[in-house]
Amino acid sequence: KMVQGLTDVLKEWKCLEEEYQQLQETHRMYLKKLEEISELQNHCSSSISHQRKRVKELSHVVKKYGKAPSGEDAKYLVEINEKIKMRPNAFFEMESFLPKENGLYLNLVLGNVNITLLSKQSKFAYKDEYEKFKLYLTVILLLFSFICYFFVNYRFLDAILNFLLLWYYCTLTIRESILITNGSRIKGWWVSHHYISAFLSGIMLTWPDGNLYKTFRNQFLAYSLYQSFVQCLQYYYQSGCLYRLRALGERHNMDLTVEGFQSWMWKGLTFLLPFLFFGHFWQLFNGLSLFRMAQLPDCNDWQVFMCSLCFLILFMGNFFTTVAVVRQKIKSRSQKPKSL
Repeated sequence: KMVQGLTDVLKEWKCLEEEYQQLQETHRMYLKKLEEISELQNHCSSSISHQRKRVKELSHVVKKYGKAPSGEDAKYLVEINEKIKMRPNAFFEMESFLPKENGLYLNLVLGNVNITLLSKQSKFAYKDEYEKFKLYLTVILLLFSFICYFFVNYRFLDAILNFLLLWYYCTLTIRESILITNGSRIKGWWVSHHYISAFLSGIMLTWPDGNLYKTFRNQFLAYSLYQSFVQCLQYYYQSGCLYRLRALGERHNMDLTVEGFQSWMWKGLTFLLPFLFFGHFWQLFNGLSLFRMAQLPDCNDWQVFMCSLCFLILFMGNFFTTVAVVRQKIKSRSQKPKSL
């Protein structure tokens, strides 16, 4: 029995040794492919930079001589000009699958770490996880605001709510920066919106419990409750709209739901505009209320004026951005029949 058992052990070890040799070979090939991929990435990045520079130089030449020739040459110049206009989008798509340097914010938070996701599956998975994170936290904030407003009047729970808001917005800024690096087209005011909201939440967290805080408390909790409700509405309707537009090829696969109004939301989502504008004017009301409180003789809390400033900035950014998008959409719709 001992001999038979030892024979089995030797056979098992021999089998394991052969598998280990195969594993070593597979790992060696893996390291070799990694080196090849790194070389290809560097080559693609340098080629894109070279192409971008050459295209820019050629576009100046085309603009300079575009009006001079006629006939066949003019036709070729028009074709070249159209292709030049399409190149930036093509370069953007290529670079979204190549490692790139982090921006200042990500370098400060994460350090010089490569956060580029190199496959479509991993990009989509991270984007979907970001959307679920927004939805789940919005629902939690909605419930928390509801409890604090209607059932519990305790400063410690208010502080937990404000800390949750601070953590939520700070996390969104980091995740959005990673998504932008990986090809999501989050632009303009909606990038800055979460930074200001995180700053506002941090100030609310440090506001000491006093008469001024108690005066503004219910107004802020009601505002938080309403904002969370509108964000839930936006998520469900924007995600449905984005799904349809992606299926039609009209939107990029890495586009995200936002907390404002964008031109692609026009079809079927204009009913959200009254909710959004009401929220914008509530921000103005909060800012003016806090500004009046800051003028009181017994106001010694610096948080009052800073919160007022944050709310007024949020109102101006949200309101004027939404108005600009609506105006642009109405203008483009009115010009369509003329072009036809």
